[in-house]
Amino acid sequence: MQSIVYSLFFIGLSILIGHGEQKEKPSYRLVWEDNFTGKQIDPKKWVFQTGDGCPDVCGWGNNERQYYTDKAENARIENGHLIIEARKEKTGSRSYSSAKLVTKNKADWQHGRIEIRARLPYGRGTWPAFWMLPTVEDRKMKWPYDGEIDIMEHVGFNQGMIYGTIHTGKYNHMIGTHRTDSLFVGDTEKNFHVYALEWTHDSMSWYVDNRLYNKLDRNGEDENAWPFNQFRYHLILNLAVGGNWGGKMGIDDSIWPQRIEVDYIKYYKSGG
Repeated sequence: MQSIVYSLFFIGLSILIGHGEQKEKPSYRLVWEDNFTGKQIDPKKWVFQTGDGCPDVCGWGNNERQYYTDKAENARIENGHLIIEARKEKTGSRSYSSAKLVTKNKADWQHGRIEIRARLPYGRGTWPAFWMLPTVEDRKMKWPYDGEIDIMEHVGFNQGMIYGTIHTGKYNHMIGTHRTDSLFVGDTEKNFHVYALEWTHDSMSWYVDNRLYNKLDRNGEDENAWPFNQFRYHLILNLAVGGNWGGKMGIDDSIWPQRIEVDYIKYYKSGG
């Protein structure tokens, strides 16, 4: 009997210790959102980035095939959703048109939860992305040393697979060391899903419909590996065509036009 009492005591003690070691999930407070309920894309929240990247970074650094415009054919509000549409049509120096929206100097954050509810395009050559770059004010941004956070990427030749990635000086695709993981969702072009990032001082976690599929920790590394506490970051939403990754298996010219359809984008500040 005495041995049973002692056993129960130590089981209870271990439970209490275990509970004491658990870290509470950060609380979040919604501070910015766009539900796309207006008639036009809100200029107080978004800026169009246009062109083909030339002369500084032709093809946007990835040999992409699209020319970004601010035309309604490529970006508009439709039935309460943001539409970014890529089309096969000669535009500027390129054979495809599309759109790229950014929040730079309108909404720039550090840490928190960012999410997008969206339906993605279909087919080889499509490369939609929802990502972040630092808002550097006093000099030109130094990629990848200032950091890049890819909240959601998808390439049409691997339909249904979602990727979450960081690029830094130490970890980037130019030297094959970028830190990434993926989750097969399968119906990304048919149904809406919520793609989210939770970002703290020392970690990042990626989710699809609140399912965690990638988590990266700083582990005490320096700014060359983890520059994400130096700057505020802005959002970027675009639909690229082709490119080093998106065009890896070629471009299917029978699929156009293709679109990202966005229900909402939200940013939650950590700390309640």
